[in-house]
Amino acid sequence: MQTRIRTIIVDDEPLARRGLAVRLSDYDSIELIDECKNGTEAVEKISRLKPDLVFLDIQMPGLNGFQVINHLQEKLNTLPLIIFVTAYDTYAIKAFDVHALDYVLKPVDDKRLKGAIERVSRYLEMHQEGAHKEQLARLMADMTGDDCEEILRRLAEGEPLSQYPDILAIKDGNEITRVPVADIQWIDAAGDYMCVHAAGGTHIMRRTMKELEDELDPRRFVRVHRSAIANIQYVNKLVSHVSGEYHLVLHNGTELKVSRSHRDRVKSMINQ
Repeated sequence: MQTRIRTIIVDDEPLARRGLAVRLSDYDSIELIDECKNGTEAVEKISRLKPDLVFLDIQMPGLNGFQVINHLQEKLNTLPLIIFVTAYDTYAIKAFDVHALDYVLKPVDDKRLKGAIERVSRYLEMHQEGAHKEQLARLMADMTGDDCEEILRRLAEGEPLSQYPDILAIKDGNEITRVPVADIQWIDAAGDYMCVHAAGGTHIMRRTMKELEDELDPRRFVRVHRSAIANIQYVNKLVSHVSGEYHLVLHNGTELKVSRSHRDRVKSMINQ
């Protein structure tokens, strides 16, 4: 018989704890061993009981969820698997997906909860606790060090948590060129390759447009076409033609066609 997943719920709201406990009772694989009403209690009980899984609320008085993790990293060699519980929308917590962690939104959706528990089961079956700890450490490192209040502010204001790189490392044969992201003017696709046009010249890299788009700050870079991204800081003007087409004109005179599906986003960026 498969060992049940020893689980603790951490949430300062009694109704939230009760509601999640009721939902978890439907899963034979879950053994709820305790509940915690604040971060301090969570650090003590998790350190002592060493559960396999913790449903951890992010925003709590006293120690918030991120501070709980910081304390646990100091006390435990092996962290339990963490499923964050949050009222913030999925855009704000995009970083959780990037680092292969999981989360459920309040109020808890049964389908989302089922998917999260299935992911935990796969982790435990593959004995990847060490990999999870490394991913969690990377997540915390991305969240501006130990400044948890800043993290919560950014979450509340809908800002993505992930830190976008200042340097894009482009490999060409045996060489790797470090291109400052601020110098990138626009990017376009050339077959299976991306042409990165920067102030110092054009660089070729084998990446997909979607991968590059996810890596670049959306407040600075905008998708203008299926095969082109522009740095808004290098845009001189947006021009509409008699045909109904729109083109971005960059400071160096380069014109980029704006597709209909991206037109509203581009206009919004131009007007900021």
